[in-house]
Amino acid sequence: MPSVYGPGPNDNRAMVNPAPLVLASTSRYRRELLERLRLPFEVQSPDVDETPRAGELPEALALRLALEKARAVATRRPGAVVIGSDQVADLDGQAIGKPGTHERAVTQLRLMRGRRVVFQTAVAVVRPDIAYEASSLARVIVTFRDLSEHEIERYLSAEQPYDCAGSAKSETLGIALLASIESDDPTALVGLPLIRTCDLLRGAGVDPLQP
Repeated sequence: MPSVYGPGPNDNRAMVNPAPLVLASTSRYRRELLERLRLPFEVQSPDVDETPRAGELPEALALRLALEKARAVATRRPGAVVIGSDQVADLDGQAIGKPGTHERAVTQLRLMRGRRVVFQTAVAVVRPDIAYEASSLARVIVTFRDLSEHEIERYLSAEQPYDCAGSAKSETLGIALLASIESDDPTALVGLPLIRTCDLLRGAGVDPLQP
């Protein structure tokens, strides 16, 4: 049984959209971001293979996976509006994903220190009952400080960000890793670009600001 998040039954926006809204992700970061829109939604795992294809650029990988995740859940929920998202850290065309382990996180941060990294964050919305599919990409340019070995270890020990692309958990202590952030969609770095998500949801007939 999927978990349901969002406003309570006394919030009149609980009836904004007659079609259920489903987030095709089990990421707690994306769930917390989507909760900001105050729309009721469910969470389902998309169970998609995230292995990059040969020669696939980071931005193409992020867009493909966002759409595949939304489509995978939409096949099980054809009457729903489904949101899929994916994020890939892009270092000079090299895709940097979730580290998974402490050792890989150390390697990632050593590689990125003192350099500019583009976090490619894609979102897709699929609504099968009206044959709607759309996707969008938000780029966040992040400049990392020239981190010392002590700073890397201190950060990883405190945050253990092994489920974050590029080991950069910017919404907490990870902000101390950074020299600058450039973006037109500030929530994108956390994992779900809400400005673009709202645009795509409106195309699917869902508007967070309409009663």
